[in-house]
Amino acid sequence: MKRLIDSFNYAVQGIIYTLKTQRNMRIHFFVMTLILILSLFFNFSKLELLSLFFAISLVIIAEMVNTAVEKTIDMFTSEFHPLAKIAKNVAAGAVLVAALNSIMVGYLLFFDRVNPFTKSIIFKIRSSPVHLTFICILLITIITIVIKTVTQTGTPFKGGIISGHAALAFTISTVVTFLTENTLIATLSFMLAILVGQSRIEGEIHTFFQVVNGALLGILITVLIFQLL
Repeated sequence: MKRLIDSFNYAVQGIIYTLKTQRNMRIHFFVMTLILILSLFFNFSKLELLSLFFAISLVIIAEMVNTAVEKTIDMFTSEFHPLAKIAKNVAAGAVLVAALNSIMVGYLLFFDRVNPFTKSIIFKIRSSPVHLTFICILLITIITIVIKTVTQTGTPFKGGIISGHAALAFTISTVVTFLTENTLIATLSFMLAILVGQSRIEGEIHTFFQVVNGALLGILITVLIFQLL
């Protein structure tokens, strides 16, 4: 189990490294977050959501592969070489193709739906709880990674100024509360979230206040999305 967690840590550290060192990656993350927030206002079908998530993921993957190619070439040579130039250009071209694809997908999905002056668009989100739930989880995950990156504390899955496990646990509990509107079910879900937080403290992975930070982040972001929208 420890090896599995380490594998996740190494993978997310790769994402964080690309995010910290590559300007284009930061732009992609900003646009991705913006698109995810905007998608809350539209009643996308499952196929449309799949197309949107695939297009976003493709851009991020292409940028990371491009960074890996560049670093690998730099490891072997610091001098100009025509083959090294070709490899870097091809990798950059892959990012461009992925970005153009995402622009086309975004255009086809959003163009006919953009109408911020109608109340019907805001109402549509109420009929898509699955969409809301996954958007909340994605945003909480992104925000947690960004906070740990900025504060340079802990690893993506362990330690740090905020407990990501607690944030996700309380996000899910809050979502369950909104969707079920049942006091007993809401209470049970929050008890499970508290147990998750308690396990992080008992394992000496996080302090009490770091778990509270995660819980507050998860609850506040979820309430903000469900109530203001």
